[in-house]
Amino acid sequence: MASKVAALLLLGLVCFQLATAQMVMDCCLSVSEKRLNPKNLVSYRNQVAGMGCDISATVFVNKKGLKLCMVPAEENTWVQHLIKVLDKRRPSHH
Repeated sequence: MASKVAALLLLGLVCFQLATAQMVMDCCLSVSEKRLNPKNLVSYRNQVAGMGCDISATVFVNKKGLKLCMVPAEENTWVQHLIKVLDKRRPSHH
């Protein structure tokens, strides 16, 4: 009986590992402080450390679909400027 319980626990653990392995995060592993041309950018998102990724970053997406990992906005005024430019382009919904 104990071996059946152990086998069920092992099976449950394997299923849990397979389920969590399928949740792949697209995380920045490093960041840059390089100045980007706002004309080439289409969107951005914030990556927060501890929410599935190891580091915080501002992730910009350019017209070619490439993701560019930059320092978090609160650490860089140029990144804050890029975010303001992109937010102004976004159509407002009233």
